[in-house]
Amino acid sequence: MEQMEKRTDYCGNITAEYIGKNVNLYGWVQRVRNLGNLLFIDLRDREGLVQVVVNHDSGEKLMSIASSLGNEYVIQVKGNVVKRSDVNPEMKTGEVEVDATEIVVLNAAQNPPFEIKDNIEVSEQTRLKYRYLDLRRPSLQKAIILRSKILRATHEYFDEQGFINIETPIMGKSSPEGARDYLVPSRIYPGSFYALPQSPQLFKQLLMGAGFDKYYQLARCFRDEDLRGDRQPEFTQIDMETSFTDEQQVQDYTEGLLKKIMKDVMEIDLPTPIPRISWDDAMNKYGTDKPDTRYEMLIHDLSSIFKDSAFKVFSGAIANGGFVKGIAVKDGAAEYSRKKIEKKQEYIKRYHAKGLAWVKYEDDEFSGPIARFLTDENKTALKQEFKLGGGELVVFVADKWKVCCDSLDHLRREFAAETGIIPKHVFDFVWVVDWPLFEYDEGFGRWIAAHHPFTMPDDEGIKLLDTDPHKAHARSYDIVMNGDEMGGGSIRIHKRSIQEKMFKALGFTKKRAYEQFGYLLDALDMGFPPHAGLAIGLDRFAMMLAEKDNIRDVLAFPKNASASEPMMHAPAPVSDQQLADLGILVEDQYHESVKKANERLEAEAQEDAAKNATWDE
Repeated sequence: MEQMEKRTDYCGNITAEYIGKNVNLYGWVQRVRNLGNLLFIDLRDREGLVQVVVNHDSGEKLMSIASSLGNEYVIQVKGNVVKRSDVNPEMKTGEVEVDATEIVVLNAAQNPPFEIKDNIEVSEQTRLKYRYLDLRRPSLQKAIILRSKILRATHEYFDEQGFINIETPIMGKSSPEGARDYLVPSRIYPGSFYALPQSPQLFKQLLMGAGFDKYYQLARCFRDEDLRGDRQPEFTQIDMETSFTDEQQVQDYTEGLLKKIMKDVMEIDLPTPIPRISWDDAMNKYGTDKPDTRYEMLIHDLSSIFKDSAFKVFSGAIANGGFVKGIAVKDGAAEYSRKKIEKKQEYIKRYHAKGLAWVKYEDDEFSGPIARFLTDENKTALKQEFKLGGGELVVFVADKWKVCCDSLDHLRREFAAETGIIPKHVFDFVWVVDWPLFEYDEGFGRWIAAHHPFTMPDDEGIKLLDTDPHKAHARSYDIVMNGDEMGGGSIRIHKRSIQEKMFKALGFTKKRAYEQFGYLLDALDMGFPPHAGLAIGLDRFAMMLAEKDNIRDVLAFPKNASASEPMMHAPAPVSDQQLADLGILVEDQYHESVKKANERLEAEAQEDAAKNATWDE
């Protein structure tokens, strides 16, 4: 059996303190530079690179081994750490090099399909197919390690605060509300299915009823939904629930956790308490319930200025119960041509906006398509409202409140990114509180719970459940960072009578409510305590702290945008016997796209298998 000698330290940690010492290192060959009588090896591991040097004084055998090395060879290096004659300030190990006395090749490597370094030009499909190579890149390793540090800080914090780490089931009952469930067929009960949890919401509430007054879990969750850059079909939540508590106490626990994570992981002292903003203010000032508070460029309600305007697009929208809202872009007058602005007008039509009006303010004059409709009073009011100093572009949307919010939220983010006003390496948190209890979902064509059906209404909202539930407000709260929702929570319903009213307001019949949630309703009759909680999306949080654009960059083995995994070729068809054991019949004609998708996955798998066909010869 091969005996591995203990590593002295990681390659990336061999700094000036090791000068004059012998070291034993393991790693991958990043590159070899052969200068004839002098040979340099960049040796890499998860902590970084160190330069190894071999010269003619090292002996013919060592030079021969070093000369035979290729990229990504796995080697052991013994040697003496010496000071480099040419210091490289860009490297942590740039003051030193290892004068090799022994090199052992532990494994050779084929030439990889892409170079193992950051900022490479290679397709995501190829990167994910060879994910074990992609993960060797320094930026990805740093991101995965950062995520691990968040986990460690989370466990330490909740342990210090007296929380109990409890795992809840992965296989449960389907609750078809919101995103689609991933289903697991039962062999023992043919025709019945488990569902993978979209969240451990009800289990953690039941734990409160069981007397575990402080629960937390790093919970795996699964949602069968269309993917975006910040979503995956499986993800992890930092999940907590507490009994005999209120909003402030849950927020205090959350702020304590965030403060520890930011200090331990990022070496940043997070100021607390974190600012609060009401949901109404967030929507009116930022156009979104997840406001980016790193920069101003706030949305202004200009309806009072234009209610009697000669420009009928404005006055007509207001007369029909709509609004005129706008934002001012500093230095935008020179930056944005008519053509550029018209492109933005086309984009916001997806939010059902009918158009985009605009003016420029330069040299104490307004210009642009609607400038001629502005009265002197309008001009004075606009200058005061936006505190115009000259050089601004002012854009307007006149429509229903929601259309104005959605359109100007998009424009605000675009203008901020394009004009470079978003500060770098800044992490700005805000609580969004006092949410509506319900929101109208255009896709479903009905009212749904803004958070989930187990959220407690405020005192006035409880009364409104019987009369006008859609005007009710919730005792809920979201934590937002840099314009992205990090997590959310609420006071939960702990009385059966209120929970039944909530189900009724959502359109449940009493029978359907009991069929799906009877175990919860029964539990609420058994002395359930007041309780509350919150969940933070760990993967999204890690993505934001690592300053990555895609959540896949903080996950070891993610799915691609099509929810498939190119390395293992999952999902994949299974054998007829497995289907028979589960009582499942798959008909090819059921859906042609299913057949084509499976054929594509099978072809990719066979192509990879063909590369190793000699194994069977």
